[in-house]
Amino acid sequence: MALASPVDYAGTITSSQRQLSSVMPRCNGLRCTIGYGNKSRAGGHLVVRAMSMDRLKLDFSNPNWKNQFQEDFDRRFSLPHLTDIIDVESRPTTFSLKSRTPLENVDGSLEESWNGYVNDDDRALLKVIKFASPTSAGAECIDPDCSWVEQWVHRAGPRKQIYFEPQCVKAGIVTCGRLCPGLNDVIRQIVLTLEKYGVKNIVGIQHGFRGFFEDHLAEVPLNRHVVQNINLAGGSFLGVSRGGASISDIVDSIQARRLDMLFVLGGNGTHAGADAIHGECRKRKLKVSIIGVPKTIDNDILLMDKTFGFDTAVEAAQRAINSAYIEAHSAFHGIGLVKLMGRSSGFITMHASLSSGQVDICLIPEVPFTLDGPNGVLRHLEHLIETKGFALMCVAEGAGQVRYLHIQDQFSWET
Repeated sequence: MALASPVDYAGTITSSQRQLSSVMPRCNGLRCTIGYGNKSRAGGHLVVRAMSMDRLKLDFSNPNWKNQFQEDFDRRFSLPHLTDIIDVESRPTTFSLKSRTPLENVDGSLEESWNGYVNDDDRALLKVIKFASPTSAGAECIDPDCSWVEQWVHRAGPRKQIYFEPQCVKAGIVTCGRLCPGLNDVIRQIVLTLEKYGVKNIVGIQHGFRGFFEDHLAEVPLNRHVVQNINLAGGSFLGVSRGGASISDIVDSIQARRLDMLFVLGGNGTHAGADAIHGECRKRKLKVSIIGVPKTIDNDILLMDKTFGFDTAVEAAQRAINSAYIEAHSAFHGIGLVKLMGRSSGFITMHASLSSGQVDICLIPEVPFTLDGPNGVLRHLEHLIETKGFALMCVAEGAGQVRYLHIQDQFSWET
């Protein structure tokens, strides 16, 4: 994921900033600097700085810096379209959720039109809270004064015009990477939605990108009857794998299979591959749409309210929390400790803790904390033991990785 701002950034790591996920950063497209507050690595303060290598560096003394920021934001969040490289005519959509019976107006007359489509120019406001101070709770400021800058992104939804003839389309679906709860649900819904448009030729690519170059992995024909009950089973109906052939070979296979659309379900690496495939298709000026469906149970994808698999992960975490609660409650001065997934975000840990009602301490990457001192975690733990007789902690795996973020350049890695 990208940083929240296109400028040099130094601050608390949030759920939308996934590159800064560990002490040794994995910052694709960024120059990452890690250092310590003094020369003693053991006693110094951990510091992190991420600098964009391909984004605008803003001069806040320039009165037009907001315009520069918005222009750069629009550039980064622009959606590529077939019409950018191909002269293709649109046609009225074949998709409609309109009731079979005409809608009634207030005066009792029948209304044939349906206002359920989204205009191409529609935008949604990315941040709805205007911060007056950088010390405000949850503030993610662009400049030192926490100036308000509008950030608009494309609104999702069905369009009135489409650019494919549904009856002639061949659509492919592929699942890559590791397993995630809900994969079969997504496969099923893609197939059902494509059929609503009138697409008849839908195939599944077996075992990730490997299915494009392994001869023994044949395409799996998909339709409503094939996928009707796959959501009742776990795993992936199409199988998964990691890695794959070269981008050029994959696009060669897409051309040979005469695919018009490819739905790619996967995580960071998968979407990096999907973006590269899209770039190669644009380079060859192919009329092929690459659609990415982000796969993460961490719920930390910018612009998405909730990612599939998140609810299942929270539900599964309840069993671990309940078991730890019984152990801690039964033991003399018992302390239950549950570590949950969340390398750079604490959504699973936070929601699991809130829904359980049994957790005393919840530690997540987004909220800094101290272990020692009068307001530290250890002191509060002692207080719980003295008053309750036991305690239960729930910790995200990435909690506490970053303590202090003062800029130093003693240690640096460039990627």
